[in-house]
Amino acid sequence: MIINSPIVRISRRTRPSSPTILTTRAVDHDIRHVWMMQLRPYCWRGVRHSVAGMNQPTAISLARVTKTFKTKDGNFSAVRGLDLEIQAGQIVALLGPNGAGKTTTIDMILGLTAPSTGKASVYGSDPRAAVHAGRVSAVLQTGGLLRDLTVRETIQMVASTFASHSGVEHVMERAGLMDLARRKVSKCSGGEQQRLRFALALLPDPDLLILDEPTAGMDVGARREFWKTMQVEAAAGRTIIFATHYLEEADAFAQRIVLMARGNIVADGSTEEIRAQASGRTVTATVEADALDEVVASLESMAEVNNVSTDGQRVTVASTDSDAVARRLLTDLGGRDLEITTGSLESAFVSITGDQVDSDSSTGNDSEAVA
Repeated sequence: MIINSPIVRISRRTRPSSPTILTTRAVDHDIRHVWMMQLRPYCWRGVRHSVAGMNQPTAISLARVTKTFKTKDGNFSAVRGLDLEIQAGQIVALLGPNGAGKTTTIDMILGLTAPSTGKASVYGSDPRAAVHAGRVSAVLQTGGLLRDLTVRETIQMVASTFASHSGVEHVMERAGLMDLARRKVSKCSGGEQQRLRFALALLPDPDLLILDEPTAGMDVGARREFWKTMQVEAAAGRTIIFATHYLEEADAFAQRIVLMARGNIVADGSTEEIRAQASGRTVTATVEADALDEVVASLESMAEVNNVSTDGQRVTVASTDSDAVARRLLTDLGGRDLEITTGSLESAFVSITGDQVDSDSSTGNDSEAVA
């Protein structure tokens, strides 16, 4: 079915390994258009300001939010008492293993589902009200594009449902689609179709962009250009939340990482803070060969040290207090050529989420989140 009426109501039901289902129902009081799960309501033109030097309002607030689904086997808690605040103008990566509750959290932010308990707000309003005001767009992985239209025709058709919009040529340029304007959607690659979804999301000039695997199918160059665009958008005051399986993207482009497991937040901070929280830092130094055993014994006696390994005269120390280890190596143990590094985001991801799952299992809680 072709969805071309701006007067629609949308609901989404998700099932494991099944596509998103869109349903429409005409209503008298909503003017809302959803295209590939991009929320397109009244074209509200909010005024954004540069982030630098300004106190930014709270874009998203989730207070003790829970979401429970009823199934034939009983109740499943997808989100469990989640607290989260995101300020306007931030680029935030939402990470977590399958079943962590990321999709359900995004659905509550978009107003597609209501919390079982707790309160969710977007720019101080109910999420649905914020959507109706045109402040939110979403680019999700699923959702149909009309295969027989060209890229330009697709954008023109959706733009025609707005009283005013950012301009077809403008959003095409920002999404890097100018060279693809005459190409049919059916001939576009997965990455090119994702860029088309992004262009459609930019039409109403939203204050908040929700991106689900936004660079899926893009090559390395296209991904880099996409995130350059996102950084410009955030610098102008637009809030961006993205879920991704590319941990290097979160590491390189997110200002903040929110790591979820088992329906709650298990880590929240910059990439450096997440790495440090997971495994501390690693201190490496060169010591004299004849003092190697003494150095190792001294380091292993420190409460802050998790592990000591050697490679020739090079000593590597994993520690929760890198400053204390560095002081001992340099002042007491004759160390030189000292380096301090943090662990990778991938190792932090595995460490934190693995610990959370193990903790849940040990308490006998074997229910699984559904999203």
